Amino acid sequence: MELWIPITIAAAFLQNLRSALQKHLQGSLGTRGASFVRFGYGFPLAILYVLVLRLAVGLPFPALNWTFAFWAVIGGLAQIFATMLLVYLFSLRNFAVGTAYSKTEPVQAAIFGFVLLGERITFGAVVAIIVGVVGVMLISLARAPLSWRNILAALTSRTALIGIASGAVFGISAVAYRSASLSLQGPGPIMDAAVTLACVTTFQTAFMLVWMGWKDKREIVDVLRSWRSSSLVGIAGVLGSACWFTAMSLQQVAYVRALGQIELVFTFMASYFLFHERVNRTEAAGCLLIVCGILGLLFL
Repeated sequence: MELWIPITIAAAFLQNLRSALQKHLQGSLGTRGASFVRFGYGFPLAILYVLVLRLAVGLPFPALNWTFAFWAVIGGLAQIFATMLLVYLFSLRNFAVGTAYSKTEPVQAAIFGFVLLGERITFGAVVAIIVGVVGVMLISLARAPLSWRNILAALTSRTALIGIASGAVFGISAVAYRSASLSLQGPGPIMDAAVTLACVTTFQTAFMLVWMGWKDKREIVDVLRSWRSSSLVGIAGVLGSACWFTAMSLQQVAYVRALGQIELVFTFMASYFLFHERVNRTEAAGCLLIVCGILGLLFL
């Protein structure tokens, strides 16, 4: 098994855990505060991860450059706004459906990867990604009778547009992070990904602190008061990001994000067991299609 596969599955699990924790925080901290904790409580661990690789493992620091800085800032800003869209989405639909809408990302990431990086994917991978996205759309339509009118309404609803926008911005973020990591040309993908993660999360923390200080200083106080639960989001977020960054340094973004759709399997488990949200047969069928798409991606 190629290394990027188990790393991506671990990233998807940790991302699902972080999203579930953020859903709980959204009610008490608001969209901006619940989004900030992912970065604010995560960046010290990201820096510690780099130091461990340098001091304990002996990997040298890669040389930073302006290309890296450009893509790191683009990716960091895109991830902030994509996260805020996703957290806001949780207040409009249940946890599973809210996450499902954002999972149109693999197709969008494939397009951005082709346009920005010239990455190409095989025909079999295209089919597998489409199967997975059909599963995503089936989940989004699970609460209404299946008809062309309902399909059009579901795809053009406010919830769907926010979810698709979240997926698009996450796709831009993923391609930007891969570009940043590859531009370092350091000792290997693990250290390159770690340095990218540390720089990006530090930038995101500073950016959001300035933003919250400008808009409403009370948000910063609320985040500090909720440090017990917020720190769990930060830990899950930075560990998941470390896995995503490493996987995307090893493999094309479209493949990594397509396999990452396995997060929806974890999402349905969290939706049922943690939030006690009912899952109907259509949603289960959509989840099965996503799994089939993932298996096709791995074996085609």
